[in-house]
Amino acid sequence: MVRDARIVFARYFLRSVKSPLLVGVSLVQPVLYLLLFAPLLRSIPSLSRVAGAGAYQWFVPGLMIQIALFSISSGGWSLISELRSGVLERLWVTPVSRVGLLLGRILRDAATLLAQAAIIVAISLPLGLAAKLPGLLLAFVLVAVLALLMGAVSYAGALRIRSEDTFGALVFTATLPLLLLSGVLLPIRLAPMWLQRLADLNPLLYAVDAERALFEGNLTAAAVAKGFLVVTGLAVLAAGLAVREFRQAMI
Repeated sequence: MVRDARIVFARYFLRSVKSPLLVGVSLVQPVLYLLLFAPLLRSIPSLSRVAGAGAYQWFVPGLMIQIALFSISSGGWSLISELRSGVLERLWVTPVSRVGLLLGRILRDAATLLAQAAIIVAISLPLGLAAKLPGLLLAFVLVAVLALLMGAVSYAGALRIRSEDTFGALVFTATLPLLLLSGVLLPIRLAPMWLQRLADLNPLLYAVDAERALFEGNLTAAAVAKGFLVVTGLAVLAAGLAVREFRQAMI
């Protein structure tokens, strides 16, 4: 399984490297948020009281979660395309590990996301971002686990739906409330109480809080432990669901 996952990862990762335009286009939206939205946060007095950090120090950790949400959740489109064109059927008749086929794809998504997140952090440093190395490394680990979660959910949904149009509509419908209730754009603590209670059901909220604590260097904060626990637990469940959908799709 490990060998086959490595082979599948190399195949799809090299395809991404050979298409740098695709990676660049996926960075356009987060860079625009970074350059055109983050400066607006400096003029919000309530933000400085609630967040307790500079605009980029507060916004960049959440932006990393936003990249994972939008870029990884749409990965199922390529799987539906390969399923429709017969590529997966040809792979399924080979002795390659079924789990390896899925794991290699998800690891490619995680590697691509980490590269994008590193570029965003590099752009943010001259703008005022300050992050200590231990916290930054743990923040990247959390983003990688989140990529596994989002990738597994995306591929499981794609195998269940098998329609690009329906899959796209569901992805766009689901990602918007997840983004708005995650506290990426504005602190959830500024929202009405009923909205805060609703946001408590959003796992991305805990990931965002953990990222911000790690960027501040608070490695032992309760938000960090809670974020890793929620994201890792859901990633394990999503991986099991994706493996089951992958095996049922071969029947």
